[in-house]
Amino acid sequence: MPPRRDPASISPTAHYTGYVWARYGLSDRALRTPEGALFHALLRPANLFQERILRGPTLDGVLLDRHVLIDHELEARIQRGAVGQVLELAAGMSPRGARFARRHPGLRYVEADLPAMVARKQEATAKLGLGPGHTVVPVDAFKDRGEGSLDALASQHLDPTQGVAVITEGLINYFDADAVEGLWARIASVLARFPGGVYLSDIHLHDETLRVYGARWFKGALERFSKGGVTFHYSGAPRCERALRAAGFREATLLRPSEVALPRPPGAPERRGADLGRVIVATV
Repeated sequence: MPPRRDPASISPTAHYTGYVWARYGLSDRALRTPEGALFHALLRPANLFQERILRGPTLDGVLLDRHVLIDHELEARIQRGAVGQVLELAAGMSPRGARFARRHPGLRYVEADLPAMVARKQEATAKLGLGPGHTVVPVDAFKDRGEGSLDALASQHLDPTQGVAVITEGLINYFDADAVEGLWARIASVLARFPGGVYLSDIHLHDETLRVYGARWFKGALERFSKGGVTFHYSGAPRCERALRAAGFREATLLRPSEVALPRPPGAPERRGADLGRVIVATV
């Protein structure tokens, strides 16, 4: 089993994904960093080769699939009143908080990450005028309790009378199974304190991902920019769903992006072949 990863090593991928959101019209220019533009330029030849020569899924396309599907699931729960506040862990330069704060002025949206990324995000979002319901705070989601933990963050920043969505996008596959299942247990425990709760996250399954043509390039690209290994923990959705239920969730489903009619951002790479990732929808 690979060792638990240092969360600080993941930040390069946050810059890359932040650039992708901006490139395809999902983000504000303030959330686009020079590091993200550089990383994207370095991988552009490989992305083009994958898309035009191999005719397979691209890294940008996979990132867009997961992002848009998580948005879709979150919006549905806000619309029906099940969610009145959102906690996005490892938020990086994600534009979701800005988009949803503007779309739903009464929504409480808390973005959390490690201190260095929080400082960058606070500087960027200060230019956007998102209002008092939006905040960016530091957290160590792998800390069990005490100052800076997920438990403390929920107590300090969330309303106990409102349903909560917790989101981890682009995080799970950088840690070993023990660390991930511990994180899931902490999230389930926090969500159980609120009237309603849902956990949304992307995940890549071992058997589904590695059999897709071009998937090993995708894995290598992630490892290059995360400065470490990428782990595909579970062979099959049922195993992952059982692990989520064992962590404390009552129900857990893994959605395929191809199963949901989702809008494609202008200029987005064409969807080709099997899904390279799934989206977790787990409730307490």
